[in-house]
Parts: sequence; C-alpha cells; structure tokens
Amino acid sequence: MKKEIILIMMSSLLLLSACTEKKSETNTLNSGIKKENLDLSVNPAEDFYQFACGGWIKNNPLTGEYARYGSFDQLAEQNREQLKTLIEGIAGQKNSDGTVSQKIGDLYLMGMDSNAIEKQGAAPIQPMLQNIQSIKSKNELTNCLVDLHLHNITPFFAVFGEGNPENSEMTIAWVWQSGLGIGDRDYYLEEKSEPIRKEYINLISGLLTLSGYSKMAGFENKEKNMAEKILKLETEMAKLFMDKNDLRDPYKTFNLKKVEELQNMLSVLNINQYLSGLGLSTDDALNISQPEYIKGLNKILKTNDLEVIKAYLSWNVIQNAAPYLSQDFVNADFNFYGKVLSGKEDNKPRWKRVIETVENALGEAVGQEYVKKYFPAEAKQRMLHLVENLQWALSERIKQNTWMADSTKAKAIDKLSSFIVKIGYPDKWRDYSALTISRDNYFANIMRAAEFESKYQLAKIGKPVDRSTWYMTPQTVNAYYNPSTNEICFPAGILQPPFFDMNADDAFNYGAIGVVIGHEMTHGFDDQGRNYNKAGNLENWWSKEDSINFTNRAQGLIEYFNRIEVFPGLFANGQFTLGENIADNGGLNVSFTAFQKAKKEGTIQDVMDGYTAEQRFFIAYAGVWANNIRDEEIQRRTKEDSHSLGKWRVNGTLPHITPFIEAFNVKEGNGMWLNPEARVQIW
Repeated sequence: MKKEIILIMMSSLLLLSACTEKKSETNTLNSGIKKENLDLSVNPAEDFYQFACGGWIKNNPLTGEYARYGSFDQLAEQNREQLKTLIEGIAGQKNSDGTVSQKIGDLYLMGMDSNAIEKQGAAPIQPMLQNIQSIKSKNELTNCLVDLHLHNITPFFAVFGEGNPENSEMTIAWVWQSGLGIGDRDYYLEEKSEPIRKEYINLISGLLTLSGYSKMAGFENKEKNMAEKILKLETEMAKLFMDKNDLRDPYKTFNLKKVEELQNMLSVLNINQYLSGLGLSTDDALNISQPEYIKGLNKILKTNDLEVIKAYLSWNVIQNAAPYLSQDFVNADFNFYGKVLSGKEDNKPRWKRVIETVENALGEAVGQEYVKKYFPAEAKQRMLHLVENLQWALSERIKQNTWMADSTKAKAIDKLSSFIVKIGYPDKWRDYSALTISRDNYFANIMRAAEFESKYQLAKIGKPVDRSTWYMTPQTVNAYYNPSTNEICFPAGILQPPFFDMNADDAFNYGAIGVVIGHEMTHGFDDQGRNYNKAGNLENWWSKEDSINFTNRAQGLIEYFNRIEVFPGLFANGQFTLGENIADNGGLNVSFTAFQKAKKEGTIQDVMDGYTAEQRFFIAYAGVWANNIRDEEIQRRTKEDSHSLGKWRVNGTLPHITPFIEAFNVKEGNGMWLNPEARVQIW
C-alpha cells in the first residue's frame, strides 16, 4: 500500500536530530554554533532566518537534482552513502538463495544493470497492459482492480488496514480516495494550473505511445486525444475528492459502513468479489473515509466509456512503472514530476534511485544491517533520557496552563504519560522469507515486492493492532507521532550528527533534538491528535469550554500563517499546516522549559562564542531549517505539504515565542516583532 496513504493519520517532523547524555564538565564543550552558517550582516531582530542560516544558504547552493536542499538533506545524503556502502558490500559477496542478503543484493544489481533494462524496454509492463486491454465489459473491472491494488497501483481508490477509531485495539479496512496522477486535486481545478495540465497531457500521450498501449488498444496516432479524455476523467474524480483541509478532520474521515452499504454506493463493482480477491472478510465493517467521493465515483464509472476507463487503468500502470523502465520512460517521468512540478534540473543518479527501491522493498532488512554497522547501542538509552526530560516539561506546561480546566489537564497528562516511545529500531524484525527476488527483470521484482507488501498490510485487517509495529524503517531520516497508537518514534537514521553535537553545550542540543522531541509530543495535542484518547480511540475527552478555548487559540495561528506571502501572489495555507505549526510552537516552548531546568541545574554555560545560552538555543533551532528551494517547489509544497516552508518555520513561528523576543531584544517595529496579545501559545 502506498506509504502516503498508510501514514495519512500520522504527523511527522521531516527533519533530523540526535541525542546524548548530559556532560558534567561544561567547560570542555563548545557552543555548537558554526559562525560560517550565520549571516552577521543581518540584524536577528529583523530577519532571524537570514541571520541564523544565511551563511549556510550561501555555502550550499542547489545542485540540479534538488528542488530543495536543506540541513536535513545533508544528513540524508550521509545516510545514503552509508547505505550504498552497505548494500554494495552485500551485493558483492556470495549469498545463498532465499536469504535476505541474496534478495537485497540481487535487487540492487538488477536495478544497476541499465543495459538489460534498456533492452527490455516496455516489455516488463506488457502483460499487465494486455490484461487491461482484454476487458470486454465493466463487469470485469472488479478483478482488474484487485490485481492492480494488490500490486500497489491504486486507481480510483485504495484499501488498507488501520486501527478502528472507535476501538484502536482492532485493525479494520479503510477505503480511501486515490488515483489522481498529478497529485493534489487543486492542480485539476485551478485556472492557474492550466500549464501544468497541458504538460500532463503531453506526459500521458508520450508514455501511452512508448508503452505500446495505444497500438494495442487501437488509438495509435490519437494518443493526445485519449490523454485529454484521461485528464477529463481524473478531473471528474478531483471534483469529488475531499478537500485536504477536511482530510485532517478525523471525524469527517470516519464513516463505518457494512459491506452491503459499500456495495450500494459502488454498484458498478462486485464488492464481495473485490474483498475476497484481496483476501478480506466480506462480513466485517469498513471505514469509508470519503463516502461522497465513492458515491460519485460510481456515477463516473457508469457514465464513462469503457475504453477511456481501460486507458486510465493502463496509464496508472505505466505511470507507476516509468521510473523503473528504460531511459525514455525515466526521462519522461522526470521531466514532468521533477522539472515541471518541482523545478529540478537533473534526475538523481541511478545508484541513489536503486538504493531507494531496495529500501522500499526490503526496508527493515536493510535497516537491520544498518543499525548493526552505524547505530551505537548506547544512543538508545541516551535518547530515552531526553524523552523523559521533555515529557516532564510538557507535563509541567499542561499543569500551568491557564485556559484548561483541571479535569481536562488531568486527562492530557494521563495521555502524555501513556505515550509509547520507539527509538532507533524495532525490538523484533520483519520476516521477508515469503518475498521472492529473482534474476528475471527489475520491474517484475518491484511488482513482487509490492504484492508482498500489500498482502502483509492487508493481512492485518480483522486482527488486533500490533503496537510493536514500526511505520518507518530504522534508516529513515524523520520522526513521527501516530495518534491511533499514541506513540512517538525516532528512527536511528535521525539520531546522529550534524543535528546533534556530542561536544556541544546542551543549550544547542535542546534547541535541536529537544525541539524534535517536543514537536512530536505536541502532535498528540494538536488539532488532530487532541481528538484521540490515551488508548488511541477517537473520543472527545475535552470539556466544551476547553475545546472552544483551544479552537480560538488555534485560529490565531491559522490567520497568522494565512497572511504570510510565500511567493508573489501565493500565501501560506494556515488551516492545512495548522497541526505542524502547533507542533513547532509547542515543541519550542516545551524544549525551552526543559532547557531552563537544565540551566538552573548548572549543566549549561551562559555565554559562549559571544552568544547567551538562550540565543544559542534559538540559533540551533533555526539551523535545522536552513535550506535553498526553487520557486516551483515553493508553489508545489504550499499546495501539497502540511508543513510550513523552512523559512517560515523560523520567521513565522519564533515571533510567537516570548523567550525568543527577549533573547534577541526584539522591539516593536522590528521584522520579528509580534505584539504580545497577538502571540499564540497553546502548549
């Protein structure tokens, strides 16, 4: 199942960090501040992002393969080099058939065999395209969708397993809107996106020809006409898609229905046959996340010509396969998704793309080897200590909160104390014995891996939730909070330099890793997370007055970010980014509280390299978000990413943090100034 669908309920940080134990001898530590990363020509009270990151931005210009390159991308590159060494070492040794090492090594070698891939051309996808073309009536669509969905190709909708919002102990089937080739629905509906839609038509047309499907289906030399019909079909779907802001409301996406009810909504398909084909029970209820879309989809399937539907299904196959086929496919795919949408100039080198493929197919197997070689065991205990410090800090802030009733505070603290904390890597590893990697062709193995993953995920449905499951691999450079399991997770991939300096004073580390931890904890109490109780069930545990108080404070952040012009004529989406903005705001406040306690205990020096401990805290935070970004990527991320842009996670968040205002003596009239009554503080 596609990761972006599986992780839909989770909130991640999309940054890097690390951890350490406290040092007793502060005089041996450095400040953690690298002067070359600063722009000392800028007054921090006017533009803190430029002050704290200007040097880094100047010294790290974008290369062709990046639409955005930031501090965390540096760590990602370091991880990627480590994985390359690891995987090439496995591929270069003699591995017994059926072993995990054989699977990792062979998949990598096949991905790197560009000569074989070129010779195969479109051949690897021909069987799937022929199966689609052989469909004679809409009655046969059900079996076709079963086959595609089992191979992680999800036209029209997707089905995956996730906890029951009313009973988080059990996994149920979720039905989710899917199948827009450009991505966000706004690309289909906005007038200003017309140039992108024209390029999309060119992409579809070119790949229908290159794949041989247009000849197979009898519309050769009329590919553009069919591409326009596919776009029209996707536009009909986009009009019915639930808006991304509504998708963030867990009550709006929870609609438990019986199988018979889904059958009535989607009568074109045989739902019992579909569910049975996926290996699912036809007796259990399902969560129809977007019921109005499913009802509208039924009309779309009824009224559209079968040949157009078949071409759309084929396009989904081609689009999913393109990055793994011959260079003509790869180039066409990159020209649209890389250049047009993001402004990239060059594709990643083959080895990086193949490493990602191996990770997608055998993520935990690669992770198991990764942590053996690169992750020190003691780091796990050090991280647990920091998490405890931040849990204490958030608990204290909840107790001192002036806008919540004591009864709600008690429940919030109970939820906080119930967090499941996952650090580094799983206690038990996945079994990949049922996955076959053969020396036939690269794409065939990718499809086998996709089917293996889909069946693994679908097999969870109807069973108790396994709370030991990790939703990120150990080598992932990220962190997350999952409300349905009430867990925070910090994979090994982020627990290393450059975002933690074991030789730096703790003021710096609280500003970096401390905010990381506080950010993820705050997600448990943001506009989404607050709707779940300590067990992960969807429950309103708030008093009516407290809920109103929260909403009013959150509205202040929405309106503030809505006023930020991120690109000429383009403004941030305060509603869409609300959860992440609350987490940034809370993460800073919570970590600063823990930092103050550490300072009182004497573990932090006051002035180092000319900066106070408080100033070093905020410089460290800003440095996490140093990045260069292309105009196209600014526009794409503003449309698709629930995180604010890096610059505004600094200049948009810090004006609300009074300790920052005080640390840098920000005055009324300065660029970073925000009147005290306008500053939002929730946690």
